[in-house]
Amino acid sequence: MPSNATLHRQRTLGGTLGVIVLACALIYHFFPRVFHVNPVEAPRRSMSMGAALPGNPQQPERASAIAELNAGPPLTLAPTAVIVALSHKHANLPEQLSADTPAVQALLARATKALSAGQLAGDKDSAAALFAQALKEKPDSRRAAQGLFDVRARLVAEIDQDIVVGDADSAQDLLDALRTLPNAADDVKQLEASLKTLAHVRPMLAKAAALLAQGKVDQPSGDSALDMYHEVQKLDPQNAVAEQGIFEVQRAVLDRALAAVAQNDFADADKALAKAQTVRPGSQQMQDVSKRVSDMREQRANGVLAQAHSALDAGNIALASKLAEQVKAIDPDLPALTAFAEQLTNARLYASYKPGQVFTDRYVDLPGKTPEMVVIPTGSFQMGAADSDGDRVEAQLPQHAVTIDKGYAMARSAVTVGQFREFVRASGYVPDSVKLGGASVYDERSGAMRDDSSATWQDDYAGRKADDNLPVVNISWNDAKAYVDWLSQRTGKVYRLPSESEFEYALRGGTTSRYWWGDGSPTHPVENLTGSGDRSRSGRHWSHSFRGYHDGYWGPAPVMTFVPNPFGLYDINGNVSEWVADCWHDSYLRAPNDSSAWLNPGCVAHVVRGGSWGSSPEQVVSAYRQGANGDVRSGRVGFRVVREL
Repeated sequence: MPSNATLHRQRTLGGTLGVIVLACALIYHFFPRVFHVNPVEAPRRSMSMGAALPGNPQQPERASAIAELNAGPPLTLAPTAVIVALSHKHANLPEQLSADTPAVQALLARATKALSAGQLAGDKDSAAALFAQALKEKPDSRRAAQGLFDVRARLVAEIDQDIVVGDADSAQDLLDALRTLPNAADDVKQLEASLKTLAHVRPMLAKAAALLAQGKVDQPSGDSALDMYHEVQKLDPQNAVAEQGIFEVQRAVLDRALAAVAQNDFADADKALAKAQTVRPGSQQMQDVSKRVSDMREQRANGVLAQAHSALDAGNIALASKLAEQVKAIDPDLPALTAFAEQLTNARLYASYKPGQVFTDRYVDLPGKTPEMVVIPTGSFQMGAADSDGDRVEAQLPQHAVTIDKGYAMARSAVTVGQFREFVRASGYVPDSVKLGGASVYDERSGAMRDDSSATWQDDYAGRKADDNLPVVNISWNDAKAYVDWLSQRTGKVYRLPSESEFEYALRGGTTSRYWWGDGSPTHPVENLTGSGDRSRSGRHWSHSFRGYHDGYWGPAPVMTFVPNPFGLYDINGNVSEWVADCWHDSYLRAPNDSSAWLNPGCVAHVVRGGSWGSSPEQVVSAYRQGANGDVRSGRVGFRVVREL
């Protein structure tokens, strides 16, 4: 009898070996490539009963039947030897009291050889028969008991695998052999139940495979391969064939998504992907195909977007818009789509310019260029005075909503003396101040405006020779109209006077306050206004002015001396008042609600907008307007131009 120390060493060694075997088995099961085994290509294990087992011929049709039921990629099954090794710890082996006799050792050697050869049971030379005979001759032989346990475990494992792949015939044959072994009753009972379930679901699996072959993958609802596989899983949740079938169903649905993408039908592709996600959520093949579809979607969307850019560059806005809609249908989340949509809007509203962009047009037939223009953004505003404005007059009512839905560019400043001189020299035009004689200029002695028959457009507000960078004054509406018509001829673009609604919209610059800078006196220089701190050459001051304000000028300042309003316009509500295109009307009754000018055939009086260097505070409010005959020339009135986009 071995000593306690020997038994302790044997148990320690056995435990260590058991842990090693278990670790190897787990590694093999979850990471078979470590043992150079490809789980996809590895063949299913061969029958281990051999020819000696009755009723178990190797029939070719058996493999085809299994293939018919196996509706997915090959099943990955652990070898029976690994499964048996995992079962060793459950063996109830006898305590051996003496060494095996030579005769028993010979039987054990033959039995082990038969076990290795796969001759498990069925005749006197099978592993089961030889281990049983050895155990009969020596009841305490651990090797014999272990051998019978290994045979039983091997049979149970192989029956389990046959049931997994749906091979009922082979499973039944092996089960008959298992019944002949001792201590197998519990295993037989459990396997019989599994075999009974297999018999019930096998026709269902066959039908599911047939539906799959017919293309009835997930439709019609209630009679598809997917529905049938789900029914199988209700009866047998661990059924591997059903799981493989569902894998194949998802693959077919994903193939549908790829086919739709090939036809540029991304809507159907999305539907197929959504369906595939419900079949096996988050599967690897689902992720792979989703990534492929996403890449193809982005590639296709970028291709169409490139065509849209080409159409836009060619000026074909209609085609560019159509192509942009196609891009949106393909990939609404394409990052570049937002930027292109902005370009398209700018092209539609601003002829590819951007709101706030500054530009000039060069003349096409002589040297020179237009005044600097700034693009005014489209939008809506309330035109006129609000009911709460205590200084409102009838001419500013009723306040009404106006929508500027057509982009335009406005000169950043009033037209200068130098720019108007260029026009007179090049065109030979004779301004009204020369043709009709004189203008209304400021008189320093009286502090009022007076008519001066010798004053012309080349003079400043007081009748003195003007510098080129001052806003041109002493200009009639007719002179301003002649200048914008000349610009149109020189550039091939449409230049004109602003409409009254365009002027007030641009003046306000998106504000709703009394003035574009706020509701009261400015706290810093913003425009050339009548400030209480301003003084004339002789020391005059304004009797009614912005209290506490001082800008340093009495009379017009050089253009762009002060800060621009929110739309980038200089001197829009100071320096000089400006002619607009509209005819004069005493109120806004029946006024247009868009950017068009309000014209009447043959009208004589036109509208003047914006404050000047000599305007009182109530004449500078954003809603203020006045009318004057079109031939009036004044040292307080100039003009600026608009260019259509």
